[in-house]
Amino acid sequence: MSNILQLGQRAYGWLIAVASKLQSPLLLVLRLYWGWGFFQAGKGKLLNFERTTAFFTSLHLPFPAVNAALAATTECVGGLFLMAGLATRLTAIPLTFTMIVAYLTAEREALNAIFSDTDKFTEAAPFLFLLVCAIVLIFGPGVFSADWLIARWLRGKAAPTGKQSAV
Repeated sequence: MSNILQLGQRAYGWLIAVASKLQSPLLLVLRLYWGWGFFQAGKGKLLNFERTTAFFTSLHLPFPAVNAALAATTECVGGLFLMAGLATRLTAIPLTFTMIVAYLTAEREALNAIFSDTDKFTEAAPFLFLLVCAIVLIFGPGVFSADWLIARWLRGKAAPTGKQSAV
């Protein structure tokens, strides 16, 4: 019995080790795919600004042109930052806010169905964008990112280079 338990513990440890090695590649794929999606959505809004402003007007948003510019720029620039893994967690915050506003305005019916018809909620356009933002905000960008390179460089700069005198 003890051998079976040890074998189970060893197998579980192996599973955890393998899954942990897949975390950064998964985060990279999520950032690249959904960052590109954010970039494309923002670019589309900017290239069709009059149509975007008209849509925001139809949603009865205050200052529709300003809100259209903010949403489009946030998505476009935020998407580029996600792809690069630059200021990733910070970038996820305005992107999350933008997706929440999308639910509150353009996808109000889906939002109202969050508990009564979860399929309707999860099939709405903002859902996967919002989910990826939450994942990146919580887990960070992973090692394949500008954030990781910058943190590594800063750690190297902060490391003592020799004997320091007591001051």
